[in-house]
Amino acid sequence: MKHLTTEWPLLKELEEQFVRTLQKVFAVLLAALLEEIDQQLAEARDKRRYQLKDKRPTTIQTLFGEVTFRRNYYYDRQAGAYTFLLDAELGFDGAQSISPCLEETAVELAVECSSYRKAARTLESIVGYAVLSHEAIRQLVLEAPVSLHHPVSQRHGRVLFVEADGLFISRQGKGKRAKEEKILAIHEGWKRNGSQLELVNRRHYLHEGAGDVWERFEEWLMNEYAYDPCRDLLIINGDAASWITACREYFGKRACFQLDRFHVARELRQCLSGHPRWREVRKKLAKQDEEGLLVELNSAVGTLEDEGKEQQLAALIRRIESMPGCIRDYREWLSEQGVETTGMRPMGHAESVMSRFAHRVKSRRSWKDQGLRAFLRAMAARIDGIWRRNGQLVEEEETRTAASASTKSKRVEQAKRKAGRLWADVVRQNLPCLQRSSGTPIHQALSALRDFGWV
Repeated sequence: MKHLTTEWPLLKELEEQFVRTLQKVFAVLLAALLEEIDQQLAEARDKRRYQLKDKRPTTIQTLFGEVTFRRNYYYDRQAGAYTFLLDAELGFDGAQSISPCLEETAVELAVECSSYRKAARTLESIVGYAVLSHEAIRQLVLEAPVSLHHPVSQRHGRVLFVEADGLFISRQGKGKRAKEEKILAIHEGWKRNGSQLELVNRRHYLHEGAGDVWERFEEWLMNEYAYDPCRDLLIINGDAASWITACREYFGKRACFQLDRFHVARELRQCLSGHPRWREVRKKLAKQDEEGLLVELNSAVGTLEDEGKEQQLAALIRRIESMPGCIRDYREWLSEQGVETTGMRPMGHAESVMSRFAHRVKSRRSWKDQGLRAFLRAMAARIDGIWRRNGQLVEEEETRTAASASTKSKRVEQAKRKAGRLWADVVRQNLPCLQRSSGTPIHQALSALRDFGWV
């Protein structure tokens, strides 16, 4: 087999070489593209307003590594300040030394990963080197311009579903006790996407500061869902915490409150697991038969042979009796209000939401109020799919005229064509395989790719 042996690099070596080459090619081409756009801006600027001072180099970190380029520095006579037209035109801050895409990816990894350190390691595996430390990522989360104000574009009926729950999170500092963060998940129902069910117009409300939860929440609904108290109905699901059950008094006949079945089932299991009436109790709860459930629970009183369980069961019975309809199927109530309930499903999304938040912010962690608030906002925006949909850049895009957008598009395309001419030379200089003698098999294979326009 010796005559078949050739000096081919291993696949792993080829893959690593191509990844590093693509990073180098990206850095060169992006730098050339940015400098070309900057040159076009210099030629098209209002010379009476913007006085060119000099060119200044800068290096920014991107998802493909470091990119170094030079950009023009101007004095704005009208504003009386110094500026970079390239930064303003492309919507980034060159002084931060980090690209918007890398910043967004880092914040998203901070939300999705189990810790800031894990986010930093994941980002390192993507880029190929330690581009940001865990502390730098934490600072990005603190400074991220996250806004949860994003009104839904279209309502899908007059019913809003609300899942309310609280999350006790430890605070940093000696003697500081854990505080409860009140989180509400809102949606307008369910829709099928292939084999999966999705929530329609899902959003999260994070209660911040003092003030009544439900009063502030109603204001938020008016801003985000165009909520009309005279028209819309609320289905509120949650446990028996006093701040949650206060919704019954605040909204009155405009809302139907349900005790979350997960919490009810857990408490019943603690009291009655193994009891002769346990099977019947489970059936009544599954059918949401409130009257039948109370009959079964009252029949079990005095038969538990455990004083603690007896007290717990008695408290649960009083709780259910004090809130008539809290076990009843909300769809019956909606039908009485003249609402079609086809396609509506049982409530109980709150626990999965809380589990996702808890997995990231609890697990023996403690937080400062500022850091926790910034992180929860970023996480809610990420879950709701509104991350980076708002802020200065989007506002600028919405107010931009069609003519200016067309002009900018032409400038970018022209700059791309000029920068693209560097492609062949940059690849040839950075890919060792292409620098081998013409008689080697690897050179012949890559030459064939070049003939097809790949290289």
